[in-house]
Amino acid sequence: MASPAKQPGTKAARTVAAAVKDYRLDADVAKLLARLDAICVETDDTGALVAAVEPFREMHEVAGPVYERVVEREPENAAALVALANAYWLTGRGPDVVGGLASRALAADPSNRAAWHLWALTEASPRGRMTRWHQVTTRFPADKLAHAALADNATSVASAENDPVALKLAMGTYEMLLAEATTDQERVALSSSLGTLRKWKF
Repeated sequence: MASPAKQPGTKAARTVAAAVKDYRLDADVAKLLARLDAICVETDDTGALVAAVEPFREMHEVAGPVYERVVEREPENAAALVALANAYWLTGRGPDVVGGLASRALAADPSNRAAWHLWALTEASPRGRMTRWHQVTTRFPADKLAHAALADNATSVASAENDPVALKLAMGTYEMLLAEATTDQERVALSSSLGTLRKWKF
């Protein structure tokens, strides 16, 4: 009689997956956190922990506790700092905490684009947020998501402050995005935004 096939992945991956499966059935957060804590204690290999939680990164109640442990072990691990910051953002921890983690990630790895995004996103001032997104687009000129965020924030500043410079920045950015759009849906949305902005008079 053939032996049963061995489950793929590390022990950490299997135990995290089992904990998540049970959590989805019983919705017992305290039980989930206790099991994740035990898994972290039992798993010396930080890379195995990261791999185990990767499929559940969007579940903040799973990713947050595990990445807290990862960051404790590796305080200059930029990817882990970003993952923890994202989990905190999803739980509403606020821009100060999330922005602090993003800044730590940038200090550890200035090339981490996700860290730059979180750094820009967590700026409370609309004008400051616009300025930060402008810095991101300068550093990553091919980053369309950053350009879209820049255009949106510049539009907000232009509207709130009757600022013709911000309006010009918003229009120029939308025009660039329109020129590089690859789908009809993108073209329609961008053309609509530009049509609205062209009617503004300050």
